[in-house]
Formats: sequence, C-alpha cells, structure tokens
Amino acid sequence: MNTFFYEVVSIDGDYANLRRTDIESDELKLVARALLPPEITEGCRLKYEWMQYEVLDK
Repeated sequence: MNTFFYEVVSIDGDYANLRRTDIESDELKLVARALLPPEITEGCRLKYEWMQYEVLDK
C-alpha cells in the first residue's frame, strides 16, 4: 500500500482542502472531515496510509 503526505490548507465546514507534500503539486484534494482525525487544524501535516489519515504534528 502507498503512503502519501498532506498539509491541511483550509477547513471549510464539513470539508478540508489538503495539498500533497511528498510530490510537487498545486492541486488540492477535498476530503470530508468525517474521514480525518478530529484534532486537525489548518497547517497541520497528515500521513495517509492503509485508507486512514494520521496527524504527524499538532
């Protein structure tokens, strides 16, 4: 299974915009907050692995 790293760019209601940080990309990924850890904040980094998001720093 692949591992991806993201940064939370913005939080808008029930959704968050994520930007990949492990590759060069300006595209944002819109993800439902129900799929993300509840403690996310704008600017925090996430690891996506095995269909789960994990906060790397707070």
